[in-house]
Amino acid sequence: MAFVLWITGLPGSGKSTVASVLKEKVPDAVLLRMDELRKIVTPLPTFSDTERECVYRALVYTAKTLSELGHDVIIDGTGNRRSWRELARSFTSNFIEVYMKCPVELCIERERTRTDTHEAPTGIYEKGKTGSPVPGIHAPYEEPENPELIIDAENESPEAAAEKIVNIINEM
Repeated sequence: MAFVLWITGLPGSGKSTVASVLKEKVPDAVLLRMDELRKIVTPLPTFSDTERECVYRALVYTAKTLSELGHDVIIDGTGNRRSWRELARSFTSNFIEVYMKCPVELCIERERTRTDTHEAPTGIYEKGKTGSPVPGIHAPYEEPENPELIIDAENESPEAAAEKIVNIINEM
């Protein structure tokens, strides 16, 4: 039975890097990157609450449809509202939530110095300083209440994180 796996965490916590390593280990899985979807759905994003609601619901619908067709799905998306992740969980009995737990200060530094953006917008936290709704700064980030896995993104490598995720997948 297909799984839907959501890697969540603050911008800069390492979600996209771990998703890329995981995709190498699970090559048949479909990788849905929120940053890529957003460029199509909202090419001039405002990041308003209404816009985020629509974009995340589109992401969940896409994951649900792919899963129903028998595809394993990896979601790489901040998903700062718990309700969006719970919506995805409600559509599949094989849902895995992975929380990239990382101090916001480290996320800010990583985002400032990263060279591979994985299609993510740049200067996220700088925009947050001027009032833009950045999760963890001016927009709430609701930590998962009962994720299947918590990754210590400050101390664990992307490879170690991906290996832990593969172990959970194999236990299904």
